[in-house]
Amino acid sequence: MKVISISKVKDYKEKDIQVNGWVYSIRRSGKIGFLSIRDGSGILQCIVEKASVGDELFDLFKSLTQESSLTVFGKIVENPRAVGGYELLLSQLKVHQLTSNYPISPKEHGPDFLMNHRHLWLRSKRQHAILRVRHEIVKSIRNFFDENDFTLVDTPIFTPNSAEGTSTLFETDYFDTKAYLCQTGQLYGEASAMAFGKHYNFGPCFRAEKSKTRRHLTEFWMVEPEIAYCEIKENMDWAEKLLIYIVKNVLSNKLEELKTLGRDLEKLKVCTSSFPRVSYSECIEILNKSGNNIKWGEDFGSPEETFIAEQYEKPVIVYGFPSKIKAFYMKRDPENDKVVLGMDILAPEGYGEIVGGSERETDLNILLERIEEEKLDKSDYEWFLDLRKFGSVPHSGFGMGLERVVAWICGLSHIRETIPFARTMTRLNP
Repeated sequence: MKVISISKVKDYKEKDIQVNGWVYSIRRSGKIGFLSIRDGSGILQCIVEKASVGDELFDLFKSLTQESSLTVFGKIVENPRAVGGYELLLSQLKVHQLTSNYPISPKEHGPDFLMNHRHLWLRSKRQHAILRVRHEIVKSIRNFFDENDFTLVDTPIFTPNSAEGTSTLFETDYFDTKAYLCQTGQLYGEASAMAFGKHYNFGPCFRAEKSKTRRHLTEFWMVEPEIAYCEIKENMDWAEKLLIYIVKNVLSNKLEELKTLGRDLEKLKVCTSSFPRVSYSECIEILNKSGNNIKWGEDFGSPEETFIAEQYEKPVIVYGFPSKIKAFYMKRDPENDKVVLGMDILAPEGYGEIVGGSERETDLNILLERIEEEKLDKSDYEWFLDLRKFGSVPHSGFGMGLERVVAWICGLSHIRETIPFARTMTRLNP
């Protein structure tokens, strides 16, 4: 008898099959039992008739508990009322382990309890849906860059320096010196762009921000393309195209998961065409007209980002930020050196910044000045400065935070549900 996954049962109509999984739910009505099992790919209802399976097997069925592991055998038949449109007429059952006192359900639990039991909470229908959407987003990211001739070049986790200062870095002993966990792979990505033309890196990043907001994690994943011969407007285009590609794929391939999450699909469908673009200075005017007291030159916090994004029904690209509040490597606007050729993309519905990027500074002398202004150790950046000495070209890139995109697309209230095991200021376990 062939072992199949639940997602494939439609291909085995009227055939005898075997499925391995775990008990999702059980109910009985007299001499007929209804056993729902999950295997990671879906949920399958099994019909257990006492007259067909006998007293001994029916008693075994009655002893099952939630999350008991088992193998079921039987024939697949069509039933439009069943989940997925098919069910299994059970003929045999093998139990691998009977569980007792499964802690997650049926009681209601608070977020701390659920995060303490995250290793089990992942099995729930909602969490399962979130991580399947995350999977689709990751797949879409890789497909997008592969289809557009980008080369994946991995960047290191241990770094001797920082792209944006060391105040939010995790420091660690590295033999007889100090090292930091990377907060971005961007500087190394610039080297790869000079070698491959169009590069991206995709991996974990670490930021020691003492923040307890619903938008922040200390360990998260970020994708960072870097593109040679690319100026800021084209950079915005690439970021916009990536997000549109992701949203379209999720809507096409993970519709059931979005429905499980109760996501308003119309709010995602409007995000499949070009995004509005507005300057930082225009945002300051919008904020001040609404009573927000913010001066030109100040950075946006979560309230300001949320208010700006609320003016639009789709992600908005904000560009032209003040030089003083941006990283040393961002190129200043040749027509106004008070601003950089940088951009952020703010997600709608209060999800904040999901993309940040810029055209990079190519003038060696300006970079040296900025490194000195930031009080960075020049010796840590000698290799980076070499990129401006040997075949430097206009180039741009951006970083997109995976977890924030997952939170936005899934419509989640907190970022901790977007990653299998969240790391925050107060959580390192499980």
